Amino acid sequence: LRDAYTNGHSERVAEYSLLMADKLNLSDEDKETLKVGCLFHDIGKIGIPDSILLKPHRLTESEFSEIKKHPILGAKILANAELFEKVLPIVYYHHEHFDGHGYPKGLKGDKIPYLARIVTIADSFDAMTSKRAYRTDLEIDEVKDELAVCAGKQFDPTLTRVFLNILENDYKSIKNIQKKYNLI
Repeated sequence: LRDAYTNGHSERVAEYSLLMADKLNLSDEDKETLKVGCLFHDIGKIGIPDSILLKPHRLTESEFSEIKKHPILGAKILANAELFEKVLPIVYYHHEHFDGHGYPKGLKGDKIPYLARIVTIADSFDAMTSKRAYRTDLEIDEVKDELAVCAGKQFDPTLTRVFLNILENDYKSIKNIQKKYNLI
């Protein structure tokens, strides 16, 4: 309701994540958890002030500290509903980095829940390929380079290879998602 970007963003992240899930042969149960987790991964932004959430320029360090609270807030919002139990790790850990430099806990490698590691890649891909008030979208070759450079740092290297493979060999599916949400 407050941020139109987040709504379409969450749906695109779900679709990109499900492309990866298909390549990884995940179970139907994991795919459903992944889908719902993606749709709710940024729900914690409800608790972020509009002055920060909708700011048309780069955030200050203090403002970014507030944004970094959204995974914790999101998990708190969903925690009391048993229905969301399986998606809580996605909501809470989708900003963890494979090298341990993410947030909120600074988890590293396989300590980060598997489905959250998938969402991290899809989430970042969508952010890089979407126009924002403070920057333009990146060209696909720039995105591929960024994903490759960040494999093993921000992203799980094995999962990054899967997503890069989709970009190389099934880019049509990515373009169809982007067309569906009027990104191209």
